Amino acid sequence: MATLGQSSFRRILLLRILLLSIPILFLGMAVTFRRARASLLDTARQNLEQSAVRKADTIHTALRDLQTGLAIASETSALQYGSPAASKVFLNQLQKQLPTDVQCLQLRNLQANRIVATTCGDRILDSVSTSAWAKQRNLGDANRLQIHTLTLNRLNSPPQINFQSQLNLLMSTPVYNTTGQLVYSLTAQTVLKQPESIALLQGYTVVIAADGTLLAHPLVNRVGLNTSRELDQDRFQDILTNVQRGDTGSRHLFGLTLDQTEWVAGFSPLTIPISATESQTWTVLAVTRLDSALQGLENITQTLLILTAGLLAAHLLAMLYMARDLALPIEQLGKYAQRIHKRDALERDSLERAPRNFRIRELNHLAEVLDNMVGRREEHTKELESALQDAEAANQLKSEFLANTSHELRTPLNAIIGCIRLVKDDCCDSKEEENEFLGQADKAAIHLLKIINDLLDIQRIEEEKLPLTIETVDLRNILKETIDIESAPIQQKGLQLSVTPLPEPLMIRADAARLKQVLLNVVYNAIKFTDQGGITIEVQLEQIAAEATYASSNGHHLNGAKDDDDEAVGTKFWVIIAISDTGIGIDPVQQHKLFRPFVMVDGTTTRKFEGTGLGLAISRNLVEMMGGHITLHSEGLGHGTTVKIAIPVLEDSFNDITQNPVREAAINAKSS
Repeated sequence: MATLGQSSFRRILLLRILLLSIPILFLGMAVTFRRARASLLDTARQNLEQSAVRKADTIHTALRDLQTGLAIASETSALQYGSPAASKVFLNQLQKQLPTDVQCLQLRNLQANRIVATTCGDRILDSVSTSAWAKQRNLGDANRLQIHTLTLNRLNSPPQINFQSQLNLLMSTPVYNTTGQLVYSLTAQTVLKQPESIALLQGYTVVIAADGTLLAHPLVNRVGLNTSRELDQDRFQDILTNVQRGDTGSRHLFGLTLDQTEWVAGFSPLTIPISATESQTWTVLAVTRLDSALQGLENITQTLLILTAGLLAAHLLAMLYMARDLALPIEQLGKYAQRIHKRDALERDSLERAPRNFRIRELNHLAEVLDNMVGRREEHTKELESALQDAEAANQLKSEFLANTSHELRTPLNAIIGCIRLVKDDCCDSKEEENEFLGQADKAAIHLLKIINDLLDIQRIEEEKLPLTIETVDLRNILKETIDIESAPIQQKGLQLSVTPLPEPLMIRADAARLKQVLLNVVYNAIKFTDQGGITIEVQLEQIAAEATYASSNGHHLNGAKDDDDEAVGTKFWVIIAISDTGIGIDPVQQHKLFRPFVMVDGTTTRKFEGTGLGLAISRNLVEMMGGHITLHSEGLGHGTTVKIAIPVLEDSFNDITQNPVREAAINAKSS
C-alpha cells in the first residue's frame, strides 16, 4: 500500500529517464552541430590552402611561359632588323600565339626612344628599366634567353570588375641585332586571371608584394594599397612572415573588405624572378567569406532540428511503453515474492510457480531465479560442507606437517645432544672415538641446518623476498660439485652412478648456488628412495619452443622469470638435465601433489623415509625464478622416478657445442 510522500514505480521511471535523456539529447545535438561546423571549416581551410598553392603555381607557370615566349621571339629576324611593317605583322601573330592573356605587345627602339611597332593602339605602357641589360652580348651565351624585366602595370592598366581578381604586369625582354648590340625592347602587357568558384572553395585571389602592397584584390579600389593600413595589419604581417619562411597555411581575416565580414584565407609563397638576377617573394591568398565556407551548415542544422524533434517524440512514446512493460512484471514479481516469503520451503514444489510470461528476458530470468532460490540454498549448503571438509583436510595437513617437522627437528637435535654429552662426560675410550661422535654430531647439525634453511627458503619464496644472483655460469662445474657431494652416499648404498660427459663448456644464465641446491635436492631424493640399481644423470641439448612443451607437461605456464630471465622465456636453446633412479617410484595419482609445499606421499611420523616435503616445492620455485621448468614422471610404484630440469642455454654456447661433429649428431638425433 502506498504511503504519503511515495510515488509509483512507473511515474518515477518515466520522469527520471526523461530528465536524464532529454538534456543528453540536446547536448548531443549541440556537440554534433559544433563538430559539423568544425569539420566544414577545417575542410574549407585545407581547400583554400591548396587553392592558394595552385594559384601560385599557375601564376609562376604563366610568367615563365610568357618570358620564354618573349625570349624566343626576340631571336627572330623580324624584330632584330627593326622593320616597322614586318615587326607589326609579327607582333600581331605573336600576341595570338603566346600562352598567357597578353593585352598588347610593344617594340621600342632604345637608342631613339621611340615605338617601332605596337598592338596597343594609342595606349602608352609604363617605361621599363633596362639598366640591367648588357649593351653588347655574346651570341653564344647560354643564359641569353633568361634576361628580362618584370614590373607592375600601373599606367593604362586593363579595366577590372569587382570580385574578379586580376594581376596586371609588364614583362620586357631585350632584342639584340645580329651583331649582338642591344637595340630594342619587347614589352608585353599581360593580365593574369584566376578561376574563382565558391562551390569548389577555390576562393578569390589576392596577391601581396613583399613590402605589403596589394597587387591583386577582389575589390578594384583596394589594388595598390598597403596592408600596413588595413584593419588586419597584424594578421597580414603574420601571413607575410610565414610566407618569407616558405610556409603555407590558413588564417581568418576581418578587414579584407570594408563591411567587417569574416573571411577565411589560405596562403602560399610565390617566388617571381623580376629579372635575370633578382627575385621577389609574393604572397598569394585564396579567400572566401566564412558563410560561403560553411554553406552546408544550414542544411545540417535543419536536419538536426528535424531529427531532434522526431527523437523527442519517439523517445516519449518509448518511455511510456517502457514504463508500462517494466512496471507490470515487477509488480507481479513483487506480489509473488510476498507470497513465497510466507510459505515453507519444503512445500514449495506443490505451490504456484513465479509468472514467466513476460516479454523481457531479464524479468523472466528473475522469475526463474526466484523459483530456484531454495534449490540454490541447498547447493550452497553442500558447498559449505565441502569447504568445511577442505578446511579440515588443510588442518590435518598442517598438523601432519607440524608433527613431521617436530620429528625431523628432534631427531638431529637428539643425535647432537647425545654425541656431545658422550664426549663431555668422557665416555669415549680414545681420541678416535671422540672424533667419530663429533663427526656424527656435525652431520646431524648440517642436516638440522638444511631443514631450517628449507623452512626459511619456502617462507621467503611465498613472500617473494628470496634474492637470486643471475649470472653466466658453466653447467659442468655445478654438476661436478653436486656429484662430488653426493658420491659418498651413493657409494655407501652400493648404487651405480651414470653421468653424461660434457667435454665442452655449457654456459647458462642462472644462480649457481641455487641451481646447485636444486640438483642436490633432486639427487638426494633419488638416493633416499633407491635401495637397488642406480642413478642416471643425463644432459641433453634441445632446440625447441620450450615454453609450450614443458609448461604443458607441468600443468602451468612460466610466470616466475623476471628481469634478465624474461629474455630466456622465448629462447629456442635449452639444456635438459634428467635425473632418473630405479627406486620405489610414485603412484601417478599422487604425482601432481609433490610440488606443493608440505606435501608427502606418506605424511605420518612413522613413515620409512624422513623429510619435510619442502625439497621439490623449493626446487620448482627456484627453477622457475631462473627461467626454467622442472617436471616429475614415474610409471608407478616400483618403476623408478625421473625428474627433468630445463634451463635456457646461451645461444653462443649452443653454437660452440654444435660445432663439434660428434656432439652435433647427438643433438640432431635427439631433436628428431
